[in-house]
Amino acid sequence: MTLPPGTPDLEVLDLLVSVAELGSLGAAARRHAITQPAASMRITALERRLRLRLLERGPTGSTLTEHGRAVVEHARPMLAAAHAFADGVAALRVGDRPKLRIAASKTIADHRMSQWLAALREARPEVQVALEVGNSRQVEAWVREAEADLGFVEGPHSPPELGNQILGTDDLVVVVGRGHPWARHREPVTVRQLASTALLWREPGSGTRDTVWEILAATTEPARPAAELGSAAAILATARTGLAPAILSRLIAEADLRSGALVEIPLADTVLTRKFRAIWRRQAPPADPADLLVRYAELFERQRGAR
Repeated sequence: MTLPPGTPDLEVLDLLVSVAELGSLGAAARRHAITQPAASMRITALERRLRLRLLERGPTGSTLTEHGRAVVEHARPMLAAAHAFADGVAALRVGDRPKLRIAASKTIADHRMSQWLAALREARPEVQVALEVGNSRQVEAWVREAEADLGFVEGPHSPPELGNQILGTDDLVVVVGRGHPWARHREPVTVRQLASTALLWREPGSGTRDTVWEILAATTEPARPAAELGSAAAILATARTGLAPAILSRLIAEADLRSGALVEIPLADTVLTRKFRAIWRRQAPPADPADLLVRYAELFERQRGAR
């Protein structure tokens, strides 16, 4: 089907509708970012094409004629259809964008993910990323259940039944508030002393908890927790009070250690670390762009470790 001869373009009809809505040719010209003489010329060309007088021009301005008002009413549904068409095409473009569903542990999401995703966005700006945040056990479950294409966790061991790649290591530190007895002496403590002390622990399922528990339990049964708290922020706030020691990622404790709100207690007989891993379903190993994100994460962790 071809358009009837003399069919005007939509832009000039939009201009005419603006004259009707705003009440003047000058205001319509400003809305369309053109000069008033240019707007007048376009309306004149439309009048010639339609062979109808659309505007009454006078010393005080321009008003729509009866024919002009009728043309505006015919134009409105055409313009509405054009907007719907543009919106539909835009939605198709969004639907065609590659999607990447990520899940990450809280520490990685708060302290690593922004840098990794910035690198991915620079290389592949068309990728649409969705990020879920939970503890390491939750992330593993989301990946197993195919609710996430790729996961990032921390902990001592690779999750069972999942593919994984070690990205780097993260230092853990023993910290106390300034009012805690350990802060006054700052003498090194042993793993056995830590295990026999009531500590501030993360909730079950946390990668930090799993790592620390395994290290302490290799020496003796850990003491009952002074408290179990569901976030690193809650542990930081409680540790500042001097209630009990805590073992946290240095990434999380760093600001409080610099300010003096927390004091680091050295360990006499070990170094506490945990591993950062990328995880995925074995039947669905990372492909672009997930593979690219894993490579960026590994690169950044290698560079950080070399400092």
